Amino acid sequence: MNKALYRNSKQRNALYQYLLSTDTHPTAQELYEALRPDFPNLSFGTVYRNLGILEQQGMVRRLGRGSTFDRFDATVEPHYHFICDKCGRIYDLPLNVDLSLEEKVAQATGHTVTAHELDFHGICMHCKEAERQGEKDLVQKA
Repeated sequence: MNKALYRNSKQRNALYQYLLSTDTHPTAQELYEALRPDFPNLSFGTVYRNLGILEQQGMVRRLGRGSTFDRFDATVEPHYHFICDKCGRIYDLPLNVDLSLEEKVAQATGHTVTAHELDFHGICMHCKEAERQGEKDLVQKA
């Protein structure tokens, strides 16, 4: 959709700038809470509506990765994600997108592949460190 169809909005601009500034892939609720101090009259509906507009404009991606809440990403170029099975965080991975996978799928199935998304699952470094710290605490208490 064309960006010109929507009036400029301070809230939408702030929402987009926040998404550009973070790599946490926040939920709409997290975005609402982050912007509320600067916009005391901001409603959750305004956040959600503006996320939809930014998505229509191709400026953000909605990540519905099987969790209860969608997360949002301002990196719209194809890229891979790592999803922590423990805390649910989503991380961008510094890997080149392997376009040969699309050709392999097309050859194997006869389908026309126009894009692909790839997610890796496991335990993130933060959760692993918290587990190690918890183990150290247990040893020290014993």
